[in-house]
Amino acid sequence: MRYRTLGTTGLQVSELGMGGLFISSFGAERQEARRAVRRALELGVNYVDTAPGYHDSEEVLGFALDGVEQPYILSTKLGGRPQPFDAQDKGALRRSIEDSLRLLKRDHIDVLIIHEPDRPGQYDWFPDWERFHGPVCELLSELKAEGVIRFTGLGGTTAYTLPHIVATGEYDVVLTAFNYSLLWQEATIAVLPEAVKQGMGIVIGSPLQQGALARCYTEEVEQGARWLSPPRRAQFKRLYALVADLGVTLPELALRFVISNPHISTTLMGARSVTEVEQNVRSIEKGPLSQDVLDEIQAIAALVPFRPFEEPFGLPFNRLYKGPGHA
Repeated sequence: MRYRTLGTTGLQVSELGMGGLFISSFGAERQEARRAVRRALELGVNYVDTAPGYHDSEEVLGFALDGVEQPYILSTKLGGRPQPFDAQDKGALRRSIEDSLRLLKRDHIDVLIIHEPDRPGQYDWFPDWERFHGPVCELLSELKAEGVIRFTGLGGTTAYTLPHIVATGEYDVVLTAFNYSLLWQEATIAVLPEAVKQGMGIVIGSPLQQGALARCYTEEVEQGARWLSPPRRAQFKRLYALVADLGVTLPELALRFVISNPHISTTLMGARSVTEVEQNVRSIEKGPLSQDVLDEIQAIAALVPFRPFEEPFGLPFNRLYKGPGHA
């Protein structure tokens, strides 16, 4: 396992991190989740990410990590509880952190991330959208001073609102998801450049697009998936041809693509089992991709530079299509 510096935090994080969405009763049986997490730590993974909104992930991770001897860096997020959630209620926000500490069996959080800062309504963190300041900013400063959190971060899926908040320079880490992978690269337009400018640690979430890049869905691309636009269909075919030519799996190509960017601190795997953890670690151990392969990936990505309107947010291969924009 290789390690990179998480921006200006000074923390050394593994190139491959553990995403917590599927480390929950939603994604894996609790004992299997514990085995997967502990195997990841044994193999050198030292960055673990979760959130209150990931079902019971915090509780399951608290169970899985209880008593481990390997050092690790833990990140969780703010929001989602108590319900009804109010992002400008400092008391409720503090109670959310207290709940996270209790569930995770920790006395501090290494990186606390504001999840989806661009979401309106109940997640309107910043009543002042010119300076991006609000009660949450005051609370983060208080928690830092108290030693409850070490570093702060921003997390989101939007490629154009998030960079403006990154530019304030008030956060240490940015987690961007669903917009930096083999075929979706909107984060390269503004999120990543601004994060690099600010010296932030950069965490990539969902490098496999929550399953869309987990394997080659050849039959659906060739004959089904009516929601696929013709350019996207052609793009998948060319990507699958590249995978065949290289003799690698699609997940390996996807993970190695992300770690080929030296500005990325860590990328999160959504592994549910020991087998998946071991496969992902073996993939990134092969290191970055060669420049000619990266050039071909960029050419493939350029075939569909922006998401077609009718395409759902999460590509539902082998799942029911619910309409444009839906997961």
